[in-house]
Amino acid sequence: MAYFIGVDVGTSSIKATLADEWGSVVISAVRSYSCSHPHSGWSEQDPQDWCDAAIFAVRELVSLPEVDPSAVKGLSFGGQMHGLVVLDATDEIIRPAILWNDGRSTKECAYLNEVIGREKITQWCGNIAFPGFTAPKLLWMREHEPEFFSRIAKVMLPKDYLAYRFTGAFCTDVSDASGTLLFDVRHRIWSRPMIELVGLQDGQLPDVCESWEVIGTLLPEVAKRMGLSPSVCVAAGAGDNAAAAVGMGCVSEGQCNVSLGTSGTVFLPTQAMRLDAKNALHSFADATGAYHLMGCILSAASANDWWVKGILGSDVGRELSRIEVDLLGRNRVLFLPYLMGERSPINDAGARAAFVGMDLGTTRPDMVQAVLEGVTFALRQSIDAATSAGIEVKHLTACGGGAQSPVWRQMMANVLGMPVSTHGFEGGPSYGACLLAMVGCGVYPSVSAAVRAVVVQPTECAVPTTEVVERYEDRYRVFCSLYPALKDVFALVKGDM
Repeated sequence: MAYFIGVDVGTSSIKATLADEWGSVVISAVRSYSCSHPHSGWSEQDPQDWCDAAIFAVRELVSLPEVDPSAVKGLSFGGQMHGLVVLDATDEIIRPAILWNDGRSTKECAYLNEVIGREKITQWCGNIAFPGFTAPKLLWMREHEPEFFSRIAKVMLPKDYLAYRFTGAFCTDVSDASGTLLFDVRHRIWSRPMIELVGLQDGQLPDVCESWEVIGTLLPEVAKRMGLSPSVCVAAGAGDNAAAAVGMGCVSEGQCNVSLGTSGTVFLPTQAMRLDAKNALHSFADATGAYHLMGCILSAASANDWWVKGILGSDVGRELSRIEVDLLGRNRVLFLPYLMGERSPINDAGARAAFVGMDLGTTRPDMVQAVLEGVTFALRQSIDAATSAGIEVKHLTACGGGAQSPVWRQMMANVLGMPVSTHGFEGGPSYGACLLAMVGCGVYPSVSAAVRAVVVQPTECAVPTTEVVERYEDRYRVFCSLYPALKDVFALVKGDM
């Protein structure tokens, strides 16, 4: 019996999963940490918190009496994308990591998209600039923190910081590199023009690997803290959505995986690289050796947590249980989920959340339902962008914490107009990382082969109802009209702050 570990570096926690070579999950462990918001729209974390949490979580996995730590053969990662981690020449962290949902680099994105030009940026990297991407953050740092920028010796992404601390290997993978806006996605190499534009030097960016490639073994001191052997092989891993797609078995054209985590994503595998002419979707390399299109909204399950826990001071399960399935599509309240600005499809860091349509008859469940519906409508906009670009979606799966809610899955099926399947366990990035470790260790010859061998068929499926689908079509059209109507208002509100 051989075991493999997947470590997902999330926004709110580390999740580590232990699986055997046949893909059966033995146990998962979660360790939480905090996120700081020094200014409105900013989002930062201490990379050391990820490292400490990951070591504790892995140690918890192998502490079970029935688990032989010496049987753990491989480890890999999934990780929150785009985050800027910078180290100096002594490998000290220069400043807190600037995360994927940080909106401070709006001006830098405008410079890249409007002065350098969208066409040129797309030619170099396959994507335009979004505030969440890494390159605009570096430009912001060069402008506002020049003393820190001058000290940079290494630039890396969140999961790659763990890989560096665990193995000493300074590397990344193609899927995560794709979200930096420093990477030539089509040719799977760093983009020399973008590197020069940002002001980086040779050696400051990591080596690039495919997601399943072994980058080394555990350093002895790290292995000791984890309770593992130093011979454990470590594979490069993947960005969280690419890893989640592997864990959900979403690796072929025609498939689509929707993730309802802190953010919400729509992941569409493509065999060859495809560009969205309207730049609403990202064109990235994936963890299988191919490519994918991805739409991302910045607030998904986090919007629900904000409303239920932060505003109502309640429990998510309790509030969702009050939503009546018969009322789906009948809610008069609409919600724009732009709590941290928005990426797909509007690319506006200044957008903000809004409730519209309340009256004296509006109830507490109406408001909770509106939040779920607003997130789902926003995700549909990315799927609509994909279908407009000629992508045919034949099979849709869902993962993440939000996908574990039956009422939210049923809502998704009716808003999207197609069945939505999920697994009986929350597979996601940590499970996908287990599969990447298996491939790296030679248990399976490829990621696709691993998926065919071990990813179980979905056990839950929400099916749309024609009448409810039609009701949601009307509400969706109204939702799509809200951002254009409120865009100028958001600019005024931001200007008053």
